[in-house]
Amino acid sequence: MNEVPNSSTTQDAARSAENARSDTAARLPVVLQVLPSLDIGGGGVERSAIDVGEALVLAGKKAVVASEGGRQVVELERRGVKHIALPLASKNPLVIRRNIRRLAEVIEREKIELVHARSRAPAWSARAAARETGVPFVTTFHGTYNFGTGLMGDLKKRYNAVMIDADAVIANSNFIASHIAENYGLSGPKVHVVPRGIDTARFDAEGFNPNRMIEVATRWRVPDDSMVVLLPGRLTRWKGQLLFIEALAELKSRRGPDNFNITGLLVGSDQGREAYRKELEDQIEEKGLAGNVQIVGHFDDMPAAYMLSDVVVSASTDPEAFGRVIAEAQAMGRPVVVADHGGAAEQVVEGVTGWRFAPGDPQEFAAALETALTLNVDARAELAVHASDHARSKYAKSGMCASTLRIYASVFESHKN
Repeated sequence: MNEVPNSSTTQDAARSAENARSDTAARLPVVLQVLPSLDIGGGGVERSAIDVGEALVLAGKKAVVASEGGRQVVELERRGVKHIALPLASKNPLVIRRNIRRLAEVIEREKIELVHARSRAPAWSARAAARETGVPFVTTFHGTYNFGTGLMGDLKKRYNAVMIDADAVIANSNFIASHIAENYGLSGPKVHVVPRGIDTARFDAEGFNPNRMIEVATRWRVPDDSMVVLLPGRLTRWKGQLLFIEALAELKSRRGPDNFNITGLLVGSDQGREAYRKELEDQIEEKGLAGNVQIVGHFDDMPAAYMLSDVVVSASTDPEAFGRVIAEAQAMGRPVVVADHGGAAEQVVEGVTGWRFAPGDPQEFAAALETALTLNVDARAELAVHASDHARSKYAKSGMCASTLRIYASVFESHKN
C-alpha cells in the first residue's frame, strides 16, 4: 500500500526541488540569444531560440533574446523570456557596425554573462560586443551557409566564418559537424553536435483526437479511399516539390490510372513565390495529376496533417542541416521517405522507420513510395512503434535544451577560470 505523504514530507520535497533549481541556476549564465527575427515560418532558428529561452527560465535563470521582432515575440514573452528589438536582420555593414554598441549596451544593462548567436549577420555584431564586454560567445550552425567558388565564394566563406570564431560551436547534425570540419577546419571538443528538438508532446499519436484528422480531410476534400502522401515545406524550388510531382507521375504510370488511389498534398506557404506556385500547378496538369495532387498552402495543425498521411516525404534537392518534418512525422509513427543526403540521411533508420532515395531521382523516389504505401497493417504498426521511439529518444526538445544548457554552463565555467 502506498503511503500518503504528510505535509512535512511534501514541504521537504518542495524545498529539495527548489534547492536543486537554485543550484542549477547558479551554474548557468544569464544568456542573450541573438537572431535576425522572430517571425512565423522562419524555421529552426526561431523555434530553437524560444525553446532554449524557456528552458533557461524553467531552470531559474533570466533569459533574453534580441531580434528585429515578429509574430513569435508574443509566444517568447509568454514563456518568461525578455525580448529586445534591434535591427539584427540587416546585412548592411553600417547597421551591423552600429549593432555592436547596441548589443554591448544590452549586455551591460541586462547583466548578460554569455552571448549565443544563431545567424551570421547578427553574429558579426554579437561577437564584437561579447569581446568588448568580456563575456563568452557561442554560435549555432543552423545550415550549410553555402559559399560558391571564385572571389565571391571566398568573400562569402569569410563572411560565414564568423560562426566558427566562438568559445563553442553547436552543429545541429553530424552532417553539419562534418561540413564545418571539411570547409572551415574546425573539429574536436569545441564543436558540439546537438540535434534540433521537436515538441514530442504536441507530435504524439497517443490520445490524438481523430476529429481533427476528419476536419482536415474534409477541408482538403481527400477521398475516403485515397492513400495520402504529404510533403510539408514552404514552396521553394530546392524543397523538391517538382521532384515530388514527377515521382507521383512515375508511380501512376507504374500502377496504371485505375489503381492510382493516391492523393499528394503540398503543405506550405508560397511566401510570395507566385511564379513558382504557377509552375507547380502547370506541372500537376501536364503530368495528368490534376485530380491527385493539391497545393493546400500554409497549415497550422501539422499533427492532424501527419495523422491523415500514409507517408510523409522530405524531397529536398539540396542537403538540409536537419529535417524537422522527418522528426515530427516519425514521432507520430508515420513512415517517411527522404532524399539520402544531409542531416535527413542520419535521421532515418532504413527499412525500420522509413526509406531513403537517391537525391533528385524520381524513379528511386517512386520505388520508395511504393514500398511504404504497400505495407500491411502489422508492418505499419511495427514501424509506427519504432519510428516514434526513435524520434523521441533522439530529437525531443527536452534533450536539445538540456544539452544546450550544459554547453552554456561548461563555457561559462571555463571562462570564469
